[in-house]
Amino acid sequence: MTKSSGEKPRSRSRVQRIREDIQLRSLKAKKKVEDITKDDVKTFLRRNAFVLLTIGAVALGIILGFALRPYKMSYREVKYFSFPGELLMRMLQMLVLPLLVSSLITGMAALDSRASGKMGMRAVVYYMTTTFIAVFIGIIMVLIIHPGKGSKDEFAKQQKIEQISPADAFLDLIRNMFPPNLVQACTQQFKTQYSKRVVHVKEIVNDSIFNLTNTTQEVAHEEIIPIPGTTNGVNALGLVVFSMCFGLIIGNMKGEGQALRDFFDSLNEAIMRLVAIIMWYAPIGILFLIAGKIVEMDDITEMGGQLGMYTVTVIIGLLIHGCIILPTLFFVITRKNPFIFITGILQALITALGTSSSSATLPVTFKCLEENNKVDKRVTRFVLPVGATINMDGTALYEALAAIFIAQVNNMEMNFGQIITISITATAASIGAAGIPQAGLVTMVIVLTSVGLPTDDISLIIAVDWFLDRLRTTTNVLGDSIGAGIVEFLSQDELQDGDLEMCNSVLEENELKKPYQKIPQQNEYENEKPPDSETKM
Repeated sequence: MTKSSGEKPRSRSRVQRIREDIQLRSLKAKKKVEDITKDDVKTFLRRNAFVLLTIGAVALGIILGFALRPYKMSYREVKYFSFPGELLMRMLQMLVLPLLVSSLITGMAALDSRASGKMGMRAVVYYMTTTFIAVFIGIIMVLIIHPGKGSKDEFAKQQKIEQISPADAFLDLIRNMFPPNLVQACTQQFKTQYSKRVVHVKEIVNDSIFNLTNTTQEVAHEEIIPIPGTTNGVNALGLVVFSMCFGLIIGNMKGEGQALRDFFDSLNEAIMRLVAIIMWYAPIGILFLIAGKIVEMDDITEMGGQLGMYTVTVIIGLLIHGCIILPTLFFVITRKNPFIFITGILQALITALGTSSSSATLPVTFKCLEENNKVDKRVTRFVLPVGATINMDGTALYEALAAIFIAQVNNMEMNFGQIITISITATAASIGAAGIPQAGLVTMVIVLTSVGLPTDDISLIIAVDWFLDRLRTTTNVLGDSIGAGIVEFLSQDELQDGDLEMCNSVLEENELKKPYQKIPQQNEYENEKPPDSETKM
């Protein structure tokens, strides 16, 4: 009885304490709200002006786009209307090339080969892990929801897709890693093209019934052969490989390479200042980019049930990966709040949504990570350019999901082996996808061919690809940014060692200067010797 009577007051006191805590917190919250002044509001608006303007531009762009749709603007009128958005794309693409090269060279030069090797391994492990997780989520979602259930007749419009052999696509990826002409790599990348060739083959024909005499005749056969070709666009993969090697060599040159390091550092800083200016124009450009795309798109009501379910499946998959998997991974490794980190890169994510290009968003991502999230420049300069080129979580998820969706539309059952093949090829294809709008459609051919699916059926998903491309680009940029935060956390020891080495080298330089200051005093002392010698004589 005494125990039970003793426990009741304790439980009551606990409840009272909890209530008091809640009351205290609510009072503090009220006080904070009451204490907010106009100056606090002004400083908040000034600090988050970029993000607020960009979010407002997206909302206004969507409203404006749907408001103008009933007017049925012509193609020329849509292009004129979208012109401010086109200007933003051109501005950002203008900065990509110098920023890509300068940031990678300075990032690699600032690290010694051991530190960059460890950082590189961590980045690659992160890229491969998140890409495989993304592919797994895509496959699970499409198998659970089964959006391709129905008939293929539902898809009315079909467009021709350029065919490419998976072997040639893989070889093109390796060829682009080693461009023969760096100037050409700034504007073009290698791409295998096909041409028809007539081959004359001599065949032996029997003349008589008894096979006594044989005659030869020429038979013409037509065959398709691969020929070297180029396509417009920055060869980012080739420039990344060259810049990384060049940066490592400059870093190993120590003092001899200091002039080059200073040059690329200054170039990087100048580009980032240009980005700061363009950021003010970004909301206007994003507004017209989104509004123009909504005006341009076909009638949404014509979209079939299968395509609608496919769109929903992709969106759910990207949301799971972007809002659950990546933040959880960040929290587990760093023990920091991932959503505060994501808030810092919000403008980069909205820019990715508007531009649909992870490469074009690269300048904004740099600025957000370095200024808002205070990520070390040595990490961002190394991780982000590589990530924008090879780390495509959203694209990998989409390609795996789309391949199984096309199989479902064609009533083809995928066995376990084929699903594994899709997951591996989707990962490889996402690495080869360029950081440009709708690059995933090109690499989709590799995934479909690997399991014997009709490549022409890519045309089934083109109607909604422009929209899904924006969402997967946003996921790609989020994956790169969180990767930079994780790599920085894991590389703290190497970065601190680098800072210590830099301090030691500065101290050594100062000590080396000291003997040179004593030389004039020694000369003066030596000059005083002749008079002494004269007196002795």
